[in-house]
Amino acid sequence: MTMFKSMAFAGSIAAMSTLSFAWSISGNVVSAGSGRALSGVKITSFNYAGVESTSAEDGSFTISNDGTEALRNVKIAKASVQFNRNLISISGVKAQTMTVSVMDALGKVAFSKTEHNVMGSMIVDLNKSSAKGAKFLRINADGSRGTYQLGKTVTLLKEGDPLPFLQFSLDGYQNATYQAKAEVETGVEIKLTRGSNINPPNPPASSAAVTPESSASTPESSSATAESSSSAEVQQVIVDCAGKTAKVGDKQNMSVTVDGKQRTFIMHIPSAYKGDKPVPLVIDYHPIGGSGNGEFGSSPYKAKTDPEGVITLYPDGTGKPGGMGNGWNVGPCCSNDDDVKFSYAMIDKLKEIACIDPQRIYATGFSMGGGMSNHVACMMSDVFAAVAPAAMDLNKTNSAACKMSRPISVINFRGTNDPVCRYQGGDSGFNDGLNFLGAEGTFKFWAEKNGCEGSPSKNSNGCQEYSNCKDGTKVVLCTKQGGGHDYGDASIGWPFLKQFTLPAEFVK
Repeated sequence: MTMFKSMAFAGSIAAMSTLSFAWSISGNVVSAGSGRALSGVKITSFNYAGVESTSAEDGSFTISNDGTEALRNVKIAKASVQFNRNLISISGVKAQTMTVSVMDALGKVAFSKTEHNVMGSMIVDLNKSSAKGAKFLRINADGSRGTYQLGKTVTLLKEGDPLPFLQFSLDGYQNATYQAKAEVETGVEIKLTRGSNINPPNPPASSAAVTPESSASTPESSSATAESSSSAEVQQVIVDCAGKTAKVGDKQNMSVTVDGKQRTFIMHIPSAYKGDKPVPLVIDYHPIGGSGNGEFGSSPYKAKTDPEGVITLYPDGTGKPGGMGNGWNVGPCCSNDDDVKFSYAMIDKLKEIACIDPQRIYATGFSMGGGMSNHVACMMSDVFAAVAPAAMDLNKTNSAACKMSRPISVINFRGTNDPVCRYQGGDSGFNDGLNFLGAEGTFKFWAEKNGCEGSPSKNSNGCQEYSNCKDGTKVVLCTKQGGGHDYGDASIGWPFLKQFTLPAEFVK
């Protein structure tokens, strides 16, 4: 067992949503016309939040996600993992059941050890196992699973993540994209072409752009009472939980048939779900090039909703031939499938098998998933009580087609320096027909649609809010000064969403 020669690494054991998939891409950016090196090219990822880089004076670049980013939802905050020759030592643990498995490169388990009522530490002696050729170590503590890659270094992995999909942008040039083909790539050459799709620089943020305050100021009580999205008293729809077959499970693969095509999604039912009373449902849409599995691992909302027994769904989008990967049909981009019909079908399926509250169904999403959650607010206000998009606005096509059945509460999260979906809006730069309203344009659009009166004011979270809107709805824009292409703040988003209920007359 020489592969464990004096390696040592300490890291937090956390839920899958907190681990990071390690990748690195390096190369050069040049002009497609002259071949000269281009410096100052902004490089960002569509499907990994907060990952950015810039090309150097000689056009060279490196962009990576090294697996050590800040952890969001650490379940075993002080746990550490140490490797020393043939011994694996996990300390600082408190778990009812913990399983440590060693696997080969194909994922086959070569050795596994389970202990119960672990109160402090657990040691695994590989001298007593047949783990030759081991490549991965998996630790499962009460359902929170972390996977470590073994080698010269020890790296946290996250299952289900796609490889990065990158954007390259420079003023005066058309945007370019690159889909990674491997976890580590070198010598990648990116060519930028001068053209009409010139990307304007981000202007100074207007007076409407404010930075959300610390989540410490946000009410977090899981017992918060849902308010009506109507000025009248809430009429509660009676839900019979008898005969519902859905059971608690981390990631349950589900499917529905839409227009003769099988569409897939992940259903997550937390341990707090008992099935004896109706619970909220949240649909969480992934970014372009992503997947339901990747969104399950990355979204910050699950950590907030799990303790309340909320069921969450993570649907899989589809793509177009020659497109940018799996996404959502939010106008002219980026799928030919009817994702509104797909969303209705998922909700109908959940109503059949799980005890969900039809008056407390919500949507959220990141990047194009944020675009999709803005879109369903337009097209599905008869089902969703409220939505919380992040990092993408409405575009001129789907906003023009917006068909609301009723006013709906919306909270949007945006960054002033978002290089993927620019804060000020405009053409996407990818010849995909997407022309965005911008963060403030979307904010005003929703205020008009919801019949909001007066001017927005700063709320307790530091966000701009229209609070005098029809039927008790609210429209909020949380702007992060200097923020990039990032997930929304779930510590603000979830308390906002769960205030609102769908009026009983819309429940089918």
